[in-house]
Amino acid sequence: MPLHAPSPLKTAPAVIRHGPSSSADLFWSFTRLALQGFGGVLAIVQHELVEKKQWLTREEFIEDWAVAQILPGPNVVNLSLMIGDRYFGLRGALMALAGMLSFPLLIVLALAAIFSGISDSPGVQGALRGMGAVAAGLIAATGIKLIAALKTNVMGSLVCTVLAVLTFVAVAWLRIPLVWVLLGVGGLACVWAYRQLGRAGAPEGRT
Repeated sequence: MPLHAPSPLKTAPAVIRHGPSSSADLFWSFTRLALQGFGGVLAIVQHELVEKKQWLTREEFIEDWAVAQILPGPNVVNLSLMIGDRYFGLRGALMALAGMLSFPLLIVLALAAIFSGISDSPGVQGALRGMGAVAAGLIAATGIKLIAALKTNVMGSLVCTVLAVLTFVAVAWLRIPLVWVLLGVGGLACVWAYRQLGRAGAPEGRT
């Protein structure tokens, strides 16, 4: 008889996935998100969905945002549809979309009516330029915060950096239309990622 009983096998703890508790949670979450998104919602959506609610990891957010970016229509609206459908199907997609658009639409209509009478004011024009600078800073800060997630990207951090630089040069410097940049640089990225995924899934000793 053994002196010591064998210790039970240790099992890895289950990964707890955070997510919306109901479709109403989806609606109000995206409503709050939309109402905070003055000047650009990218910084807000990343903070809310990744850091605060933890519905997505940084890597998942980058992947979903990339898909939302290349689809027709506003990227954050596309993202809300994707997340709503993921958790509650068509009903969730519609609730997320309603949360994203309902209250902001009412606010925009009211502001448009007010702004039409003061749009030529130099003070208003200066305020809009200032808000544009702040929005650009928010987007840049969010991009820098998400760079760390590229370390685990299947394409490799160096290739990701090169592709990002090519995209910036093509859009900001050469002023190439976005659709051609997506087809060109985006196509190269897809081919490289597919190649790397094939290598990662190939058995040892085969290429």
